[in-house]
Amino acid sequence: MARATHTDRTSGTGPTTAPRHHGNRHGRSEQARLAVLHAADDLLVEKGFAGVTMEGIATRAGVAKQTIYRWWSTKTAVLMDAFLQDAAKDLIQQDSGDLAADLRGYLRQLAWFLSASDSGAVFRALIAQAQHDPEFARDFRARYLDEQRRRDRLPLERAVERGQLPSGLDLAAEIDQLMGPVYYRVLVTDEPVGEEFTDRLVDAFLRRHG
Repeated sequence: MARATHTDRTSGTGPTTAPRHHGNRHGRSEQARLAVLHAADDLLVEKGFAGVTMEGIATRAGVAKQTIYRWWSTKTAVLMDAFLQDAAKDLIQQDSGDLAADLRGYLRQLAWFLSASDSGAVFRALIAQAQHDPEFARDFRARYLDEQRRRDRLPLERAVERGQLPSGLDLAAEIDQLMGPVYYRVLVTDEPVGEEFTDRLVDAFLRRHG
């Protein structure tokens, strides 16, 4: 999300409380909504999932708690919307016409987003929460994974359209081989997912397909 981080909005030694935002008469102030999403992100990075509360989000965002409850019923719902907005904005594929360059750039961005950004911290917290909440897990998969798989396929679909890849290519299987190791390291082994690692994944893909 293009915003100041939690360290950017501080002065002295502690975080400041954002100015109070007044919504319109329907309580749909976009400024207030964004302030809530930013505050939820920042609090999770600072305090961890257990330390995020609706009261804390309201205080950090400078809105009434009732304003948050107009849009979201739980802190998990707030965090999921914040994460989905970040993913839609930050995980944008370039289309240079060069499949190798586009894949390298996209995997590098995905690896950074999941492992090193504030949004990645939210993602890991949501994945952990999904292990204990089957209803949330279903909602998270439906809202995130379907759209993410569409984003992941896009460079390969463009290459198929340009004739750079065969039309019968199993895109789902190829995406698993390209993206799966990134998620495995981020969520399981905590090994580095830097450019050297993601470039090797792309090189292996290109070798498989000439």
